[in-house]
Amino acid sequence: MLAALTGLGLSTAAGLNAYIPLLVVGVLANFTDAVKLPDGYAWLSNWGVLAVIAVLLVAEVVLDKVPVVDSVNDAVQTAVRPVSGGVVFSATSAAAELDHSTWMTENPWAGWLIGIVLAAAVHALKSAARPVVNAGTAGVGGPVVSTVEDAGSLGLSLIAVFLPLLVLVVLLAGALLAWMTLRRVRRHRAARRARSAHPPG
Repeated sequence: MLAALTGLGLSTAAGLNAYIPLLVVGVLANFTDAVKLPDGYAWLSNWGVLAVIAVLLVAEVVLDKVPVVDSVNDAVQTAVRPVSGGVVFSATSAAAELDHSTWMTENPWAGWLIGIVLAAAVHALKSAARPVVNAGTAGVGGPVVSTVEDAGSLGLSLIAVFLPLLVLVVLLAGALLAWMTLRRVRRHRAARRARSAHPPG
């Protein structure tokens, strides 16, 4: 159960930033016993791979702070973040250990699928909310929100590894935030359609 929570937490973090949970898992696998990579995932602890991930992370952090560019970056990340979610879910042995299920062990694709779907859902919410934030704050709010997302991804990645039970609390809080954000996005779109249908003057 704890392994499953770790995988869920890391996949959620990947939806916010594809590279932070990958880097956390890889570095912790090298320096601690908190992460034990299963067969086939040793590459994730390779320092050359981690260096590439670190470079991509820096680029992501910078690009996601620039209004308009952040939306383009989100479009590119539509493929990257879900894949990252699948990798980190599976790489933490969550799929093999989920409820000690032999079915999960014999069907490793299930761990990938769970991670991909969860990361994709978080990414979709993030991508839908960012234009609303940029439009509502004249671009000023984008970098602030992006910084909060990066910090959230790092914090959730560490919680998922070291305090997996707290992942449940974080996911519930995230679901509430997602519901509130979706309501705001819908109101913004409705207001924009109303303005288009009834232009001033």
